[in-house]
Amino acid sequence: MKQHDVIVIGGGPAGYVAAIRAAQLGLDTACIERETVCGGTCLRIGCIPSKALLESSWRYIEAQHELKTHGVKTGAVELELNVMMERKNTIVESLTKGITGLFKKNKVTRYEGHGRLDGPGKVVIEGKDAEELKAKHIILATGSVSSALPGIEFDDKGRVGTSTEALDYPEPPEHLVVIGAGYIGLEMGSVWRRLGSRVKVLEYLPRILPGMDAELAREAMKEFERQGIEFQIGAEVLGARVDGKQCVVEVKDEEPIRCDRVLVAVGRTPYTEGLGLDTLGIQTDKRGRVVVDEHYTTSAADVYAIGDIIVFQDGYAPPMLAHKSEDEGIACVERIVTGYGHVNYDAIPAVCYTHPEIGSVGKTEDALRDAGIDYRKGTFPFQANGRARSMGETQGKVKVLSDAKTDRILGVHIIGPRAGDLIAEAAVAMEFGASSEDLARCCHAHPTLAECIKEAALATDGRAIHI
Repeated sequence: MKQHDVIVIGGGPAGYVAAIRAAQLGLDTACIERETVCGGTCLRIGCIPSKALLESSWRYIEAQHELKTHGVKTGAVELELNVMMERKNTIVESLTKGITGLFKKNKVTRYEGHGRLDGPGKVVIEGKDAEELKAKHIILATGSVSSALPGIEFDDKGRVGTSTEALDYPEPPEHLVVIGAGYIGLEMGSVWRRLGSRVKVLEYLPRILPGMDAELAREAMKEFERQGIEFQIGAEVLGARVDGKQCVVEVKDEEPIRCDRVLVAVGRTPYTEGLGLDTLGIQTDKRGRVVVDEHYTTSAADVYAIGDIIVFQDGYAPPMLAHKSEDEGIACVERIVTGYGHVNYDAIPAVCYTHPEIGSVGKTEDALRDAGIDYRKGTFPFQANGRARSMGETQGKVKVLSDAKTDRILGVHIIGPRAGDLIAEAAVAMEFGASSEDLARCCHAHPTLAECIKEAALATDGRAIHI
């Protein structure tokens, strides 16, 4: 039986980052991953491949419709989907190899197989690298899988499938129905709409992008509709199945929808199947999430959990985001070694990589209003920004929310060009407890999109200059 200081089960963003940090801190570290390569859903079949397709499909749209406004004349624009897919796969392959290289550099022992707990301090590996291991500390980081709905009948050809299948459609479906108007559904729906599909999005709730600032979500929906995406809000999906050469989606009180493919994007479910939690009596909630304390310790001594599988003892379940999971991995390991590790869940940014992009950090205006918190609001449109105009990307705005008494920034929400990059400034400001005055007083380079953040901060006090 092999001995390590710490064993990490799961090689996704939470797991591989935790393993590398543990090794950096001098621990003999092992990481078990059932897939051939590490990187988890995010790198292999999620964040990275979807962003590659979003970027490529937008370039296709630009070549067709946008470049002429810059004085660039093109001939007939043709789609070579196989080349686009090869590019995506090459990016994924290079990044997974990068993790392998980082493991070697940091002397992390990598095991391929399914890891499961087998009593105190013991882990059994089933699969390629079958082995029994022992360690003082064990970290669970097994991630999540796509959720389903009752009545959904997935098929082996992916005609009714998840985002995994939607990343590899062999051709643009003539008619794609997307169930769920969250980040995944809107991003993948955008890809295939750009590539020529008719896309209809069904959402059970009365709005798209649940959890995001409602004002920005309304603005986003108008823009997506302008791009040709159809929405059916308040739609209760009863089932979806393959019917001959087509698919059928059943919606309550509506005529069945016939289409070519169905993408089910209704969230994600923690993956703890076969993890051996029962061998240590590890507590879970009714949704199967592993219950942890503020230091990511489970109900079993020296066993920790991070990433998509966790819920805190007070019932708070952090968002299922790769960057949040990475921070948890580092905080968990540093707590084990140094006695201190922390993640500020009030300053975790989130990004939807549609066009325009949508970035958010902190409290939404809706949440502040519901909590009865007195706040000030400042907004600034990209239409009034010189850099945005030069780019030809003037959709959207920046919204800054600050405490009415202390002026401390409570939330920042952006819809517009490069919102995913711009939101980082807001996250850093919030991490340091900045006020909107602090943000407004910082000199921003001109002309840049970031000036919109400064102007929105000024606007919380009615002092915006350029509008």
